[in-house]
Amino acid sequence: MPEALYGGQAVLEGVMMKGPQCTAIAVRRPDTSIVVKEETCVSWTRRSPLLGLPVVRGVVSLVETLFLGINALIYSANQTAADESEQLGWLETTITLVVAVVAAVGIFIIAPTALGGLGHRFTANPLLLNLLEGALRIFFLLAYIYAISFMKDIQRVLQYHGAEHKVINAFESGAELSPASVRPFPTLHPRCGTSFLLFVAVVSILLFTFFGWPDLWTRIITRLLAAPLVAGLAYEVIRLAGRSKSPLVWLISLPGLGLQLLTTREPDDAQVEVAIAAFRAAKMEGN
Repeated sequence: MPEALYGGQAVLEGVMMKGPQCTAIAVRRPDTSIVVKEETCVSWTRRSPLLGLPVVRGVVSLVETLFLGINALIYSANQTAADESEQLGWLETTITLVVAVVAAVGIFIIAPTALGGLGHRFTANPLLLNLLEGALRIFFLLAYIYAISFMKDIQRVLQYHGAEHKVINAFESGAELSPASVRPFPTLHPRCGTSFLLFVAVVSILLFTFFGWPDLWTRIITRLLAAPLVAGLAYEVIRLAGRSKSPLVWLISLPGLGLQLLTTREPDDAQVEVAIAAFRAAKMEGN
């Protein structure tokens, strides 16, 4: 993606776009008006050469995006709240985030490696056992995304996610940024965070193979300690996928694009308008 804009995120009834110098959050209020909030934000990877090194920058960007996403979630939720009693604060959001992280560790780290150990009854080959664990991790990821996609509120988030991708695809194709011109563009994009999740699962299979197949607790501790490295490597893969047009890179990106069929939905014009508003604000600040 051009340096004017290199990231985005669907958040409740709005869209957050991240440029090299700022973030812009556009939210559709209950009265149908669109409010845009812009904040100066120079990426940590640009402040220090060390933080901008390959692999390291992936971990830093992930943490940075987490904080920006929480801030955007609070802002968008409060803009659509009926009254002050329904507004979110950092305490409530932090508690929810902690619970979510613990659940994610249990579902996507502990459960796959524990169940993968059952394969030891049939083989002692570390490669096959790690492949089984990775397959289970990908299965849990797909099952989780598929299950929550039926929730009404999540479906609207997925529509805004699709709107974000359509706008970015339109911009990269040089099209006019209006609902009518953006509408024909696809809801899939190679630099999507959904693809990142899949790359994390695949990279973990390759990396953990080098650790063999120790006891359960050693495997769990190894997976947790190696998580930053896995995230950093996955970030480099998705970065390459976004910059390269080679057939091989496209082939590597294909599974991630397929996964986006679960994490995006076709938006309506009103949702596209919100995505356009966020994009324009981030792009103007980025220039």
